[in-house]
Amino acid sequence: MTTNIHPALGEAARAFLSREHQLLIDGRMIASDGGRRTEILDPATGEVIATVVEATASDVDRAVAAARGALEGAWRKVTPAERTRMMLRFAGLIEANADELAQLECINSGKPLPFCRNGDVPGIVEMLRYMAGWTTKMGGETPNVSLPGEWHAYTLREPVGVVGQIIPWNFPLNMAMWKIAPALAAGCAVVMKPSEQTPLTALRLGELALEAGIPPGVLNIVTGFGHPVGSALAAHPGVDKVAFTGSGETGRRILQAASGNLKRVSLELGGKSPVIVFPDANLEAAAAGVCSSIFFHAGQICAAGSRLYVHERAYEPMLELIAKRANGMKMGHGLDAGTDMGPVISRRQLDRVAGYIHSGQEEGATLYAGGGASGERGFFVQPTVLTGVKPGMKVHDEEIFGPVLCAMSFDDDDLDRIAATANASTYGLAASIWTKDIGRAHKMARRMQAGIVNVNALSSPDATLPYGGYKQSGWGRERGFEAIELYTEVKAVAINLNN
Repeated sequence: MTTNIHPALGEAARAFLSREHQLLIDGRMIASDGGRRTEILDPATGEVIATVVEATASDVDRAVAAARGALEGAWRKVTPAERTRMMLRFAGLIEANADELAQLECINSGKPLPFCRNGDVPGIVEMLRYMAGWTTKMGGETPNVSLPGEWHAYTLREPVGVVGQIIPWNFPLNMAMWKIAPALAAGCAVVMKPSEQTPLTALRLGELALEAGIPPGVLNIVTGFGHPVGSALAAHPGVDKVAFTGSGETGRRILQAASGNLKRVSLELGGKSPVIVFPDANLEAAAAGVCSSIFFHAGQICAAGSRLYVHERAYEPMLELIAKRANGMKMGHGLDAGTDMGPVISRRQLDRVAGYIHSGQEEGATLYAGGGASGERGFFVQPTVLTGVKPGMKVHDEEIFGPVLCAMSFDDDDLDRIAATANASTYGLAASIWTKDIGRAHKMARRMQAGIVNVNALSSPDATLPYGGYKQSGWGRERGFEAIELYTEVKAVAINLNN
């Protein structure tokens, strides 16, 4: 492994990177059956910072067996109040190790450290604490049935069982906890596969869960590639549900694999989210929000506001404000002070984004800002703005997953027509509306085909708000009580009192 680790990295994070990472199965770090290892890169330098095990299908078998054993053994005997206390201890341990987790997230994913420290870590702590509150509140109901005679009927909400969770590389901490927390609250047992590119913080979370007293086997972490690990987990007959966040292409493969035992499936997939700016909006605030949404984390955000529609009366001023911000962003390593935007995750992603920018120009779009790679090492793409974009262009229709904003104007005041233009996408994850007219805001929110609609904001990262999309942006909702519903089954019990 390289010794060229960033000098700002703390001792705890350095010590973690230096370990020979294994699989976490049944409460123990164990070697894989296959014996192969994967190199983990710092995307800001392209250098190796750690290696992890490549799990095999037989490793998945062991992890699922461990989860089933915990589910039917020690975990089932834990009362809801005890689950709450365990989850709160888990949250406290995350806070106690916040600097280490933030630095690991930064150096592995490329996000600037301040966001990892002030956004990611507090966010997953809040998610754990919010979901911990549901453990004692997941009661059933006593319906008034109309059957002949006298009956006592009630419903129970029970854990769905063993859950396979597959998470992406863009927000490793958040995506892990968005799935772990409701599963634990519901009483499920988990086998998690983090991305092969960003597995480090998931492994550390697994260790902290054990330290918090969560029984062995309740949370298992298997590292490796989509094939064979993810496919084996999705197809496994011992898994009762699979939760996936990632691309639509992989989501379809998850569905096919899950069909064997008809396991429950939830999918959080891609987006091509519209941002609609009306001429009465606070343009400075709108420009800041747009840049934060599309350029933060180099645009590697499924809900990024990548399609910008601005009323023609505000179009030119809005573009100037955005370009000024884009051109002034400091690109660099996430651990460097003052970094505004880090790298994309890999050379492959860099080439993908560059290909879209080139394709947009070939199809008639104009480069208004940015457009190229940056730096002599690492995987950096300049904040980019394309104008003259039209439906049918790849940059307009497809998810780029990079710092590329497609800007368009409209001259219409008919809200139905504006919404129809914004909704003309196979995706429906998020939408953003900028206006000072509260009536217009409510009307537009009702017209948007999106699971999340923000007004005068680009994101609303609160644990209470359900997150998920319409159309090809996925199935189901994470966060809020809706996430608890993903991990529970409802059982109806009816007792004939006449016998």
